[in-house]
Amino acid sequence: MNLCEAKGCAVGSFNTPNLESIMAVIGAAEELNVPVIIQHAQVHEEIMPLATIGPIMLELASQAKVPVAVHIDHGETVEYIYRALNLGFTSVMYDGSTLPFEENAANTRLVVSLAKRTGASVEAEIGCMGRRETGAGSAGAGNDPEKIYTDPGEAKRFVELTGIDALACSFGTTHGVYISKPKLDFSVVEKVRKNAGIPVVMHGGSGVSQEDFRTAIQKGVRKVNYYTYMAMAGGETIVNQFRMGCIPVEKNGKKYKYCYSLMESDKDVPVMYHDIVQWGTQAMKENCKKAMEIFAMK
Repeated sequence: MNLCEAKGCAVGSFNTPNLESIMAVIGAAEELNVPVIIQHAQVHEEIMPLATIGPIMLELASQAKVPVAVHIDHGETVEYIYRALNLGFTSVMYDGSTLPFEENAANTRLVVSLAKRTGASVEAEIGCMGRRETGAGSAGAGNDPEKIYTDPGEAKRFVELTGIDALACSFGTTHGVYISKPKLDFSVVEKVRKNAGIPVVMHGGSGVSQEDFRTAIQKGVRKVNYYTYMAMAGGETIVNQFRMGCIPVEKNGKKYKYCYSLMESDKDVPVMYHDIVQWGTQAMKENCKKAMEIFAMK
């Protein structure tokens, strides 16, 4: 992030809960010749355990042709972060944003002391961005929980108390799919960056416009977390390969979609699992490349 500060750009930090997403992200970074961060969120433990995916992330990062950092995203417990540090993760995020300020600060100080033993950097968060970073939010998921924007004064005090290296800033973004157009307060980013004196991290990057990304970076964002729309790009491409169509249906007062696959009978050939993996991986890589170019201010 120091390099990003010097260049006035941001590094992309992509959640990679499976092998395909790791390959997509690193492949995109290599094609563009830009550094990148691959990360694993504790909430993705049910999709892929850290004990399984962590060593794979570290191995592929070491083989990459560009610098690749390996990060824990939204570590909710000190014990989980300790496990990642022991594996060799180069940076970690402790998320105590739902806790009282003092408790969040105390836990974060402990994480900083653990990270110093391995030379890892630490990100933390104050404020609240709503939904957890599962990528599961949708227009039908109800209202996003009330956001709590980061207070610049508290940010300064938090950094002084903890000694963290980067701060996740809540300024209107949301994890997952946006229910409505986000209302971003860039003055929060600018004031937090000025008061705290460390790089600002933008979470909930999926779905933000190119113009808003550039403005956030100009105001002081140096790391952008990104996952949902990358994962959606892979999923949508696979669906399109099967020529899926949907018809709206209403039954017993509820609205449904009746989905089907339309294919010429003489072209109905078996689909191999490795084909599905390749379709999804390539689509995620192309989506990542577009995001990386924006973050690099190209």
